[in-house]
Amino acid sequence: MTPILDMHDINVSEFLAVLDTCEGNVYLVTRDGDKLNLRSKLSQLVGLTQLIEGGKITKASIVCENKKDERKLFRLNMFREVG
Repeated sequence: MTPILDMHDINVSEFLAVLDTCEGNVYLVTRDGDKLNLRSKLSQLVGLTQLIEGGKITKASIVCENKKDERKLFRLNMFREVG
């Protein structure tokens, strides 16, 4: 799978709220090439703590299996729209 978007300056609580509404698997791809399934709360904790600076995600590559999920995360990333 190829990362579909790079997310920058995302509010963590809004990001997690959108993840909770996702239907398929959503992966966070780290700079080291690790792929974490963000549908798992443990993976969210591990993955996001590596990327958080000052309460915001500095940069993350996201891969979605579901096109609807992809659209939700794209809108959050581009327009700061939740839901």
